[in-house]
Amino acid sequence: MKILANDGISDAGKTMLEEYGFEVITTKVAQEQVANYINLHKIAVLLVRSATKVRSEIIDNCPSLKIIGRGGVGMDNIDVDYARSQGIQVINTPASSSESVAELVFAHLFTGVRFLHDANRMMPLEGDYNFEMLKKSYAAGVELRGKTLGIIGFGKIGKAVARIGLGLGMRIIASDKFVGNGEIKVDFYNGQFINVDIITEPISDIFKHADFITLHVPATDGYVIGEAELESMKDNVGIINASRGGVIHEVALIEALDRGKVAFAGLDVFEDEPTPSVQVLMHPKISLTPHIGASTLEAQDRIGTELAEQIIGILKPQAAVN
Repeated sequence: MKILANDGISDAGKTMLEEYGFEVITTKVAQEQVANYINLHKIAVLLVRSATKVRSEIIDNCPSLKIIGRGGVGMDNIDVDYARSQGIQVINTPASSSESVAELVFAHLFTGVRFLHDANRMMPLEGDYNFEMLKKSYAAGVELRGKTLGIIGFGKIGKAVARIGLGLGMRIIASDKFVGNGEIKVDFYNGQFINVDIITEPISDIFKHADFITLHVPATDGYVIGEAELESMKDNVGIINASRGGVIHEVALIEALDRGKVAFAGLDVFEDEPTPSVQVLMHPKISLTPHIGASTLEAQDRIGTELAEQIIGILKPQAAVN
């Protein structure tokens, strides 16, 4: 039985699948050739990340497909409901990348409050002759401890962000349409831990009270943060988006950055991904990463093994039990 991991799979996941008799193909097939490749090789399982799109045309034209797997959380690049209506199982890995995404959020937060995104651009250019001026420019940093972090979307990733924030001594507030409250367990290195109950609140309260805001929501038809929402926020707020492009109105964000309403932004995802606007890429108050939230070695291993376990459980349940 053949598996096409079109956007790759970790060695750990590939090895596990091969041990159960699957043939795992990691050839990168161009989007327009995916259906032909699946039919030519009688692929039973198609694994993707965010690059490959699995729309109804592929589903209709690939009768050998039994499973479509997404290595990650969001599945907006897959026609999930349609696939399931055609008897194809659709799986993903919602827990595997939570810690990696959460740590990237704080990489952007630390970068923003200490101006690292701009300092790393300017020091190579001017550090040898303008050192004292640069030092003065970046001398007004602030600490995260004691500040209020607003989390929009309080699922697995949002809760992972909350754990780190609590460990740093931040006040955590959260908003989620589907989650009423969450108990956050903060573990320490010596086996000690604390449990903190966080009751979610209206998103308007997040905008009103948060010093920093981070989004962890699925793709939406409209903006979660647009011009009106930006205006309702505290002055000098910092905004991080490591969820989906298109949930922040980037033109309105740039305008708010330019007039000082927003102190900085950290973006891992973009409206026009994979070709972000030049205005976003060149802005001195935006910290940038190219959609790498889940791209750690640890997360990739967890994603690969979680996909493998699900595939084995579906297609070879007796072998998995034994």
